[in-house]
Amino acid sequence: MDRYIKEREISEKRYRINESIRAREVRLVGEEGMLGIKPMREALTMARERGLDLVEVSPNADPPVCRMMDYGKFLYEKSKRERKARKAQKTVEVKEIRLRPKTGEHDVEFKVRDAERFLKQGHKVKVRVRFRGREITYPEIARELLASFSERLSEVSVVESRPRMEGRTMLMILSPITKH
Repeated sequence: MDRYIKEREISEKRYRINESIRAREVRLVGEEGMLGIKPMREALTMARERGLDLVEVSPNADPPVCRMMDYGKFLYEKSKRERKARKAQKTVEVKEIRLRPKTGEHDVEFKVRDAERFLKQGHKVKVRVRFRGREITYPEIARELLASFSERLSEVSVVESRPRMEGRTMLMILSPITKH
C-alpha cells in the first residue's frame, strides 16, 4: 500500500533524474529516438557526455523509460505550457435572480434588466421562483413567470435548462448567446 502511494506520488508530481533513478537497466530515448535497453550506468554516462540529464519519464514501465534531456529547460517549458493553458481557460460565473409568484410587474422589469446585464457580461443566469406556504399548489404561475422572463431575454440568451421543480423552488438557467 505504502509503496503504491509513493509510486503514484512520484509519477504525478516530479520526475526522478540522474542518480535518483533506481533501476538496473532502462529503456533509453535520446533526441534522435529510441536507443534501446541499456544498463543504468551506461545510460547515465551517455547523457553526461552530451551534457544532458537522464530523466525517468515512465517509472511504471518494465524496464522504466528514461529520456536524455535538459531537465531545467523541460521544467521551464512545462510550466510555460501550464500557464498558457490556465490563461486560455474561461471561467463562467452563474448569477442568480430570485422571484416569487406574487412579484409585481415593475419589480420583474428590474430583474429582467439585471439579468440582461449579466448575460451581456457573459455570465449564466439562474432564475429561481421561491414558493411560500400554499403557493406551491400553483406551479403554473411560476412556469408562466419564467416563460415571460425568458421571452423578454430571448435576444441575448438561450434557455439552457427548462423550468423544473427543486424542493420549494422552480428554477431555469439562461445562457448568453455566443457570437462566433
